[in-house]
Amino acid sequence: NNIPTESSRPHHHPRALKADIVTAILRCRKEHRRCSEVIHYLLKQEGVMVSLSSVKRTLKRHGLLKSRSPWQKTCPSPARPIPASPGDLVQMDTIHIHAITGELFYLYTMLDVHSRWAYAEVTERINTRRTLAFLKKAKAAAPFRFKMLQSDHGPEFSKFFRQRAGIHRFSRIRRPNDNGHLERFNRTIQEECLRNLKEDLQTYRNAVRRYLPFYNGKRPHLALNFRTPTQVLRSY
Repeated sequence: NNIPTESSRPHHHPRALKADIVTAILRCRKEHRRCSEVIHYLLKQEGVMVSLSSVKRTLKRHGLLKSRSPWQKTCPSPARPIPASPGDLVQMDTIHIHAITGELFYLYTMLDVHSRWAYAEVTERINTRRTLAFLKKAKAAAPFRFKMLQSDHGPEFSKFFRQRAGIHRFSRIRRPNDNGHLERFNRTIQEECLRNLKEDLQTYRNAVRRYLPFYNGKRPHLALNFRTPTQVLRSY
């Protein structure tokens, strides 16, 4: 195996080293069929020293890098509603979790901006169908009606999802503050719920299920004048 590692790097001729890295990138892509970021992560776990930009250039040069759909760049979105009542604006996102074992899984998250009511679910993969299934469960759990959903342009929130969700808008590209309330929840659930846990799918799933009733019903929120989301919702 000629894959370059930190220990072997000084013994390789620069051209041979470059060829070995390209071979490693293409091999990893063929084996796992994942995006550039995951390929870069997996190679790093193997000890292959290569930058993310080099992985992307190599995959693009070999026709293996999917280009962003022009629909995502030009698709118009409804105006951002003012979150004056529950369900006026519900933000959605996904968190990628890279376990130290090399396992990769995901956390769907959702937050109602007005009440700060939150919902989340751990899953082994993400796509539009799973996003729709997550949305269905969230609607069943929420004590209010969703009037507008907002997400970034991730592939799990693609045209297929938008057509079926029916009440969806995109946040602006490269404007993370558009989903700022949910980004705060994403940090909170990782710090308060997932930190120091055994990094496996079922452990995370069980932890999230236990945490949501606490977050929504018992945890005081400074932004809500120390009320809980459940207390805010009871006033409607």
